[in-house]
Amino acid sequence: MPRKKQTEVNHEEEININAHISGAGEVVRQNIIDTLEVNYMPYAMSVIMSRAIPEIDGFKPSHRKLLYTMYKMGLLNGGTIKSANIVGRTMQLNPHGDAAIYETMIRLARGNESLLHPYVESKGNFGKAYSKNMQYAASRYTEAKLAPIAAELFRDIDKDTVDFVPNYDNSMEEPTLFPVTFPSVLVNANMGIAVGMASNICSFNLGEICNTTIELIRDNDADIMETLKAPDFIGGGQIIYNRELFEEIYKTGRGSFKIRAKYNYDKKNNCIDIFEIPATTTSEAIIDKILELAKAGRVKEISDIRDETDKKGLKITIDLKRGTDADKLMKKLFKTTPLEDSFGCNFNVLIAGTPQVLGVRELLLEWIAFRTECVNRRVYFDLSKAQERLHLLEGLQKILLDIDKAIKIIRSTDEEAEVVPNLMIGFGIDKIQAEYVAEIKLRHLNREYILKRTADIKKLREDIEDMQDILSSKSRVKKIIIAELKEVAAKYDKPRRSEIIYNVEVDDDVEIESVPDYPVNLFFTREGYFKKITPQSLRMSSEQKVKEGDAVVQTVESNNNSELLFFTDKCQVYKAKVSDFADTKASALGDFVASSLEMDKDEAAIYMVNTTDFKGYMLFFFENGKVAKVDMSAYATKTNRKKLIKAYCEKFPLVAMRYIREDCELVMTSTAGRILLLNTGAISPKTTKDTMGVSVMTIKKNHRLKSVDDYREGMFQKPARYRTRNLPAAGSTLASDDEGEQLSLI
Repeated sequence: MPRKKQTEVNHEEEININAHISGAGEVVRQNIIDTLEVNYMPYAMSVIMSRAIPEIDGFKPSHRKLLYTMYKMGLLNGGTIKSANIVGRTMQLNPHGDAAIYETMIRLARGNESLLHPYVESKGNFGKAYSKNMQYAASRYTEAKLAPIAAELFRDIDKDTVDFVPNYDNSMEEPTLFPVTFPSVLVNANMGIAVGMASNICSFNLGEICNTTIELIRDNDADIMETLKAPDFIGGGQIIYNRELFEEIYKTGRGSFKIRAKYNYDKKNNCIDIFEIPATTTSEAIIDKILELAKAGRVKEISDIRDETDKKGLKITIDLKRGTDADKLMKKLFKTTPLEDSFGCNFNVLIAGTPQVLGVRELLLEWIAFRTECVNRRVYFDLSKAQERLHLLEGLQKILLDIDKAIKIIRSTDEEAEVVPNLMIGFGIDKIQAEYVAEIKLRHLNREYILKRTADIKKLREDIEDMQDILSSKSRVKKIIIAELKEVAAKYDKPRRSEIIYNVEVDDDVEIESVPDYPVNLFFTREGYFKKITPQSLRMSSEQKVKEGDAVVQTVESNNNSELLFFTDKCQVYKAKVSDFADTKASALGDFVASSLEMDKDEAAIYMVNTTDFKGYMLFFFENGKVAKVDMSAYATKTNRKKLIKAYCEKFPLVAMRYIREDCELVMTSTAGRILLLNTGAISPKTTKDTMGVSVMTIKKNHRLKSVDDYREGMFQKPARYRTRNLPAAGSTLASDDEGEQLSLI
């Protein structure tokens, strides 16, 4: 058929098809909210619930489906089998491509070195987590089986300890959780990115986690800091211990801590060998950053760097120039490369189908509650089986009284269907017992067989009584969980891999990098945008571009080597250097500070401070008339900490804040129309950042402090009217001579 005629026929068929489908081919306007609810929200919920966020057993669905498939294949015992075989079988539970399933197996395998306690024993090239270049081999070349510790994931899984659900095509069932006998959720690192939320859980030492859980079982208020010192990583490294930071992480489930590489100095070859690196980076990223610094001339002590990783493990070698101080160079590299990195914790876990960010204590208590339910269900299962067994044996025991009578009843019964009813009548037993007796082979109808079977009746009754006591006693269930935790710790605990270092000294004299110093003008807007503009650029164009509704609220003349503090609406302060921001122009919007400094969700910068020596004071004005005066030295830190919590008092609503180099006069105005001219020298400074301050302005009921402005000479005709000798003071109403001036203040 010619092409043209064929096209016409297809077009006619399409018209006929569309005629039978209602609304086909029409363009329909749809509310964006309806589209999000119908199309986007189910996708988002699916990613959160069924893909990215781990549950209380420490696994995501993809992990669980793979491991359960391997368990059903009998891979807890015996040798390894081809990974391709495992991946293919896993598709019965996980309807994804083989690549996604195999990548899941890679991360769980011992050879990849991602987990402290890998669940899969590997044979072949499974790649390395610390190297991008060391890629894993295809699944047809590698082999795998379950590691011994995986037995703790499946212990008593066939005793109704967890719920089972049908797989995607209803052809088989899979567990919703694993009845794991230890808190695996905190033992192995887990990271996931969902829609609108994420999870990043660091790993802890198995023995420390088990001991901490035991202490919490005995006392919910136990101090977990005593038994759980710090996280532990398969790649080792050195964790810089900061008790305040770890208390925050343990309490809230959020926060970050520093981890740095380990190295040795080879004096003979004048080189540094790095053999352990932070879990958050790779050897390639470290080498690339060091090469970048060397090319820029910021690190001149290095003559060569190479990756010497082999079968023995990770090794990065840095050749030094003659006369180089290795320790001093490493201090510089710790500050400028991923050799020292931050691990950001976000303990987001699905609890009963709801994502929750929990601290370590709350997470372990949730696991204890989960494990308690598993133990109760296991005991109840065993109790039901024992009661069924006892019931059958009690029926068999009655046969012992007269075996001949049982044989006679069976022989004299005309129809097979009447055997069971006749046995029930003859011995006073129920149908289940009679069915059991009727199924006994003729060769077993002797006294010896029956005595052997009924000898366990006494023990069964004792076991049933014991199990009933367990179900009614919370203390006995706790003892069982504790015993299992001790058993797991004894079998699988390993020494710490990551070293904890205390009181880290920071050498402030180490020149990190050569930052050019030149004058700059700094601009900060109400919406939290920051600009750094050189005077030359500002002379060419001084009209500042801002977002609609935004405005520049702070302008500072400074230099490129000064420091910045951005105070936020969450009572925190973020520190940065002016040199961290690129030079821009007045025609640009600038940098959005909340994104540039990686602030917390829904956190916004509200005030900027520029300093070089941390001298002067911070003033915080609250609605109730109180003022806090904090010495700027309270915000100076010896380490390169980027974020300080409790930057100011959070108990009262904040009206304004001011940075002053020296004491000055400020104008405070209340909603009652009163004005107070405050000399800041009347307030004593504090070194505690979140001090509540002192009462300065007396506020009447249903009124509040409205605004704070800088005092300018000549602002008032009679300034003495608004000054006071004693604090607190109510201030004075505006004099008629000053009404015109006051209009410019509001």
